Amino acid sequence: MQKGILGTGLVLLLVVLFTGLLLVTGGGPGTGACAAVAANPQGAAERSAVAGYQGDQLVNAALIMNAGRAAGVNVHGQTIAVMTAMGESALRNLSYGDTVGPDSRGLFQQRDTWGTLAERMNPTQAAGFFFQRLVTVPNWETLAPTQAAHAVQINADPNHYTTYYDQAKEVVAALTTGDAACAAGVGSDARALAAALVVKIDAGTITGLSPDHLREIRWIADGETRPNCGIDTRILQVITIATNMFDTVGLSDINRACTGQVLGSGLSSPHSANDGGHAVDFYSFDRMPTTGADANALKLLKALSPVMPAGSGAGQNQCRADAGVSLDLSMKQFRDDCNHVHIAVDPNTTDPMKLSN
Repeated sequence: MQKGILGTGLVLLLVVLFTGLLLVTGGGPGTGACAAVAANPQGAAERSAVAGYQGDQLVNAALIMNAGRAAGVNVHGQTIAVMTAMGESALRNLSYGDTVGPDSRGLFQQRDTWGTLAERMNPTQAAGFFFQRLVTVPNWETLAPTQAAHAVQINADPNHYTTYYDQAKEVVAALTTGDAACAAGVGSDARALAAALVVKIDAGTITGLSPDHLREIRWIADGETRPNCGIDTRILQVITIATNMFDTVGLSDINRACTGQVLGSGLSSPHSANDGGHAVDFYSFDRMPTTGADANALKLLKALSPVMPAGSGAGQNQCRADAGVSLDLSMKQFRDDCNHVHIAVDPNTTDPMKLSN
């Protein structure tokens, strides 16, 4: 176990009951409040298959994503649209309908009341029609994705699109390098950040272990100042970015000076040094335990790398090496236990995050 400024201690991984699927502060389930991202249709055509989709199917997904960006929806809206087109046409621009809708056409199987045949057969315009109606659905961002899609499509089975949602998330993630979009617009006011995180705690999308570090977030949100129980604003921003990226996030350690924990790295750990609260340990993402080398951990690390201040660190480098993964990160990487992801900022500096607000 690494000692020193970027060290962290052993996390006891418990079985936790995850509840709540509602992300109140922005995007809906699965993609949080991430801003819209752009896709490269040409690159989509040339890449290998993703979730069983390839070639023109991925090009169509890219065109749908770009139409969503033009419409001003976030990644969640883009993902709902790709999911819907998967359920309607398998991402193929169909020139025929079916028994129920003999005049249905295109990626979304839109009928003639939606627009002209030429418009419905144009992937960008058809996607634009979809987004025009999606944004008028009350609370579409917090509905289950299949319910939001059903409200637009008015198909026979409101649960029809459920099986396509994970595939859509995979395709959207593969067609863009826009994970950093989850960091866009993250503010710098500690109390506001904490208040937004408390909403997610209460909704069950942020969970914790014992001892309870989530109360540290609550105290900041309430404007309470408790000795050695603060949280570095930059760490609140890191947690916010993570909650923008995943349905659920599990936090095990933040300020050990507050809870009195003295683990292997001792008082020099950024969890404890300089009044503590300069590091966070994540033990799970999307209800899955993390090893620091799994796909979710890598996604978070790649998104954080361009926005972290100088002197930051990320643990679990030997876990990634053992898994055959090599990451080029802006953060110093070091050894740590393979049952969490440790992210730290330098407790002796106040250099801000490199965020676009």
